[in-house]
Amino acid sequence: MTIATAKLVKSGSANAQSGQINLAEATPIQAGMNKSFSSLKQIDAGALNVGYAEAGSIDGSVVMLLHGWPYDIHSFIDVAPLLASAGYRVIIPYLRGYGTTKFLSNETFRSGQPLAIALDIIALMDALKIKQAILAGFDWGARTANIIAALWPERCKALVSVSGYLISSQKSGKMPLPPKAELQWWYQYYFATERGRAGYDKYRYDFAKLIWQIASPQWIFDDVTFDRSAASFDNPDHVSIVIHNYRWRLGLAEGEPKYDALEKQLADAPIITVPTITLEGDANGAPHLDSNSYASKFSGNYSHHTIAGGIGHNLPQEAPQAFAKAVIEVDGY
Repeated sequence: MTIATAKLVKSGSANAQSGQINLAEATPIQAGMNKSFSSLKQIDAGALNVGYAEAGSIDGSVVMLLHGWPYDIHSFIDVAPLLASAGYRVIIPYLRGYGTTKFLSNETFRSGQPLAIALDIIALMDALKIKQAILAGFDWGARTANIIAALWPERCKALVSVSGYLISSQKSGKMPLPPKAELQWWYQYYFATERGRAGYDKYRYDFAKLIWQIASPQWIFDDVTFDRSAASFDNPDHVSIVIHNYRWRLGLAEGEPKYDALEKQLADAPIITVPTITLEGDANGAPHLDSNSYASKFSGNYSHHTIAGGIGHNLPQEAPQAFAKAVIEVDGY
């Protein structure tokens, strides 16, 4: 693993200007090598008791790895040991509504508002006495990391974001897209209905597997890999969080009033000033923008890498070497 990490650092520097990362030259380690985390921890943080995996030295620079929907912490099962072997302290939390992360009170509103999820991560950092971390994620996790980097840059040492700049607002969510683009968001409209809520609740595993297949059309995953992550959807708040998240985006569900002032800041699409690397798989089947459309949203040291080799939406699990290399690279900016 030490040899692999050395190759990661060297290859990351060499490819930073090209915008392309050749997975074959990065490291011989293959995705899927690791089957489980050694242990899970729990800690009270804000409104939650957060379940998280941890790897690496307690004294290392912190990397917070943030998963998306419908995925879980196992998206980073091969990334974590690579970063740990490079000297980092790696924290991988279950987001609210996933795995062993639970609400401390039955009275707390089960909000899927992206800003609420970002504040969960801030609360987790406070609980763990982490002043600053490299934030790296995809899907909901990348959106969460973007929000923190924009609103609380002092807490974000650097950023790795799959699919780029993902800060949006209810106002922007009301803008219609061309029909072909709208088609990609079919599940968002399905979730807007009570039939959609009931359908997701009843068929959540079939639904998640379908999303995996659509979002990563060239990723061949087995049932063991899928079932390992699907277990996290048994969380009692999972359906409520997911449905509220997508309804909120369309302006069909109210957010929490206490966040209104911060939401106004996000509605202005703030510039992200921290060092950033954005990543995109060359076979991402999920909705995403061209990197040229968001490059100007990052004013600090910035690079974009397209990861070749049939890599889809779940980039850290499909290409763990490239994802870990991006974290190491951005830490050097």
